[in-house]
Amino acid sequence: MRQTLIALSVAAALAAAAGCSKEAGQSQAAQDNLQAQQVAVAEAGSATAASNILLAEWTGPYGGVPAFDKMRVEDLKPALETAMSKNLAEIDTIASNPAAPTFANTIEELERSGGDLNRVFAYYGIWSANMSSPEFRAIQQEMAPKLADFQSKIVQNDKLFQRVKAVYDQRDSSDLNAEQKRLVELTYDQFAINGATLKGEGKQRYAEINQRLAELYTKFANNILADEEGYDIFLRSDQLSGLPESFVAAAAALAEEKGQKGNYAIANTRSSMDPFLTYSDNRKLREQVWKNYYSRGDNGDEHDNNAIIAEILKLRDERVGLLGFDNYAEWRLQDRMAKTPENATDLMEAVWPAAVARVKEEVADMQAVADAEKAGITIEPWDYRYYAEKVRKAKYDLDSDEVKQYLQLDKLREAMFFVAGELFNFTFSPVKAGSVPVFHEDVKVWEVKDKTSGEHIGLWYLDPFARAGKRSGAWATMYRDHTTFDGKKTVLASNNSNFIKGAPGEPVLVSWDDARTFFHEFGHALHFLASNVSYPTLNGGVRDYTEFQSQLLERWLSTDEVIDNYLVHYKTGEPIPAELVAKIKKAATFNQGFATTEYLASALIDMKLHTTDPEGIDPDKFERETLTKLGMPKELVMRHRTPHFGHVFSGEGYATGYYGYLWADVLTSDAAEAFAESEGGFYDKEVAGKLVKHLFAPRNAVDPAEAYRAFRGRDAKIEALMRDRGFPVPGEKSTTVAVKD
Repeated sequence: MRQTLIALSVAAALAAAAGCSKEAGQSQAAQDNLQAQQVAVAEAGSATAASNILLAEWTGPYGGVPAFDKMRVEDLKPALETAMSKNLAEIDTIASNPAAPTFANTIEELERSGGDLNRVFAYYGIWSANMSSPEFRAIQQEMAPKLADFQSKIVQNDKLFQRVKAVYDQRDSSDLNAEQKRLVELTYDQFAINGATLKGEGKQRYAEINQRLAELYTKFANNILADEEGYDIFLRSDQLSGLPESFVAAAAALAEEKGQKGNYAIANTRSSMDPFLTYSDNRKLREQVWKNYYSRGDNGDEHDNNAIIAEILKLRDERVGLLGFDNYAEWRLQDRMAKTPENATDLMEAVWPAAVARVKEEVADMQAVADAEKAGITIEPWDYRYYAEKVRKAKYDLDSDEVKQYLQLDKLREAMFFVAGELFNFTFSPVKAGSVPVFHEDVKVWEVKDKTSGEHIGLWYLDPFARAGKRSGAWATMYRDHTTFDGKKTVLASNNSNFIKGAPGEPVLVSWDDARTFFHEFGHALHFLASNVSYPTLNGGVRDYTEFQSQLLERWLSTDEVIDNYLVHYKTGEPIPAELVAKIKKAATFNQGFATTEYLASALIDMKLHTTDPEGIDPDKFERETLTKLGMPKELVMRHRTPHFGHVFSGEGYATGYYGYLWADVLTSDAAEAFAESEGGFYDKEVAGKLVKHLFAPRNAVDPAEAYRAFRGRDAKIEALMRDRGFPVPGEKSTTVAVKD
């Protein structure tokens, strides 16, 4: 999934490479005045930029690259303050232009503004996600409300908004191409959605709420990180029963890194928790690891997030009320594919009964295994993964640890490069050591080119391993977008994971699920690299659509071309046996009850929290009571419990948008069938060409629903999703994700 650096939806959308252009049709006096103001702004910031690397233009090869090797956290606050000040001066110049508003002197100038701030955000994002520290978190907490105030000053600049509105009102009668018209509409909508139409006290209160929310989002995220860093478990050698050799070696290396050589560290992150719960024979330790992980942000201490959630919900509700909306979800979904909370909820509730029914079947199978072993237990949440693995072995003769022996991280990366070459015509070549600065020695960089022409497309950074100060999970981000309107800018894309580094010289082995996630996040990077839009804003995404491209790329992991050439044993180099591949494919829908239900529970709670009156809400109580009403099986828990639901409460990117993974997966399943039905299968050149042309290259320059219809010739159908998950397919009447207005 792409990470939002900070909650600056409008400012980030408007920020682009700095520059200026002479405006045809302006009076010479107006043009001279405009240029004088721009020169003054540039001169005012030049001295600071010269001494602060975070503000400096990116230099070096590949169109310039961030100076990650020279970034210092003490430079961050002055860099942010200088960049915001300069950006506001640029905004004032645009708003005060005496010439009549046009696309060129208003919308394009907004696209050019904020270059310094964009560069600072690239570094900010690294500290926030990859290299956090107490020093950074203090600055982050201090600057969050200032950044929100900065955003409000742009959105609430009425002179600027009136210029944007004037261009918007004339969009159909102006000589604009389709891409430019789309840009005008997106720019106007971002202003209108974020309070630009408010007046007087309403406008002031809107800004105050944004400032407070920014503080709360930062505190929420830092509380999660504190609980992840504060609950490591160190094991002795007699507590390792059942754990795979590769996991034990990684746990030993992590313990040594943390100053406990001779012991074995289980970090409080998903990458440690998930395999431990799958393999450890020690039930008490499984329970401890489970409780540590799922109680993050919910321990009744200084890092407890429940009061923060309650305040966030109240403030969000108050803010959208100022704009005339009944609830936050109604406001948030107006520019998404789903359009309304009802449409999103209808899809989730169509899948929920089948998922819960499958959980009951899975639990019955697990309980039977436990009873046969005379374990004397009733399946609890900390038993689910452990006994599911036993059922997998019994039903499909499939051992997840055996599969891992053929899933080497480096080989998987090579497989992804192969897929990118076949579908996108890209090649990936490692850059010369030292030619591109990196922020940690683990980060590696590749140059991406067009296979046929040799044209430089961009750079791809990979930061694969867990470390202190790095948030858990996996994500993709961009340091620079593709644009062409002021000369071509090439892409700087990054993938980030939390694999546990093995012993020196040993390959990193990963699970099948982790391999899919690796492909998933690479799908985001390919979406960035394939961009063919002119303007920065058009590189943005629609939340319930942007996961589609990445989820689709997961499908290539299980293609014969990848299996036959890249899944080889880490010791012998022998290809994965055909009979093991057959078992993997046969078990493709195994445990879908668990996977779908834990996800949907989080998505439904997200939606219900934001369609409920938040007055006096107790998040813990709301979570428990809502899950009971939904019929949540007691043997599992939400994938992201409310107190650590960072997607929703450390910012607004996924708030009421977590359903989007399911919405996107309907598109994914349907699109995958287009490949499966084609003559060339998943490597069919014609279908791949349509995929890149209609679903990757346009980014947000085309409405997602229209883009999908251009690819498939119709709306996506839910039946494909149900088939993929092994659930009963609805009746003969087709159910689609076409939007109900």
